[in-house]
Amino acid sequence: MNGGSSDGLLKRERVREHLLGLIEGRRPGDPVPSERTLCAELEVSRPTLRAAVDELVATGLLVREHGRGTFVAPAKITQRLAPDDAAFTVPRASGTWSGTVLETTVRPAGARIGRKLEMSPAAGLLCITRLRLVDGAPMAIEHLHIPAGLVPAPLATAELEAGELYDHLRDNHGVRVEEAVQSVEPTVVGEAEAALLRVPVLSPALLIERLTRDSSGRPVEYVHSVYRGDRYRIVSRLDFTHDGSPAPAPGAAGRDPGPRGNAY
Repeated sequence: MNGGSSDGLLKRERVREHLLGLIEGRRPGDPVPSERTLCAELEVSRPTLRAAVDELVATGLLVREHGRGTFVAPAKITQRLAPDDAAFTVPRASGTWSGTVLETTVRPAGARIGRKLEMSPAAGLLCITRLRLVDGAPMAIEHLHIPAGLVPAPLATAELEAGELYDHLRDNHGVRVEEAVQSVEPTVVGEAEAALLRVPVLSPALLIERLTRDSSGRPVEYVHSVYRGDRYRIVSRLDFTHDGSPAPAPGAAGRDPGPRGNAY
């Protein structure tokens, strides 16, 4: 594993989370602080900051205007594949999945992820970054965030690398996931991500974000992942009603879209 690539990825992830918090607190068209201000505040270099900003520009969350600065982008148009009260089944994805843990740490949740997981910004958050592999080839980089109070016993590295996280949470911590809301957007990979995924810089990729809840409706996981665009695709089945509107397939969601995602 390339330690420099891993360190660069994790630093950029910290910058990305900060920028997303700024975006959520502003309206479309509002400016974000200058590069100089952000670099000083976050204690990072300009290349690191620009890499994170480039990602958010590529995914349509920020826009650059020459000579003026960087601004919050207009709101995105959202297409739902199923009504809010329905869900798709999630079959196992093809290939043999495994993983390599790049980092495991506990830190304060912060305002943005705290809101998503309905926990105090000061509460402990278990953060896991892992490289997902399919048949031995790198496929995705996952950043998982789990309330530390849910897993008082350490998550074993071997379990995170060889097994499914949801099975581990159920069998060892009594956490049974039941449903998740997931979004998929196009993006491109930066230098650190490209090195880990073994693809050229700026290669197309899929940005997948998911908020998972347990059987009581409690948020138990927020994860965002970057999947290789040249090797990963998502296929959905749409059943249509008599009036031509799409009807979702019956079933329950809530499985890890890595080894159990509806993708090929």
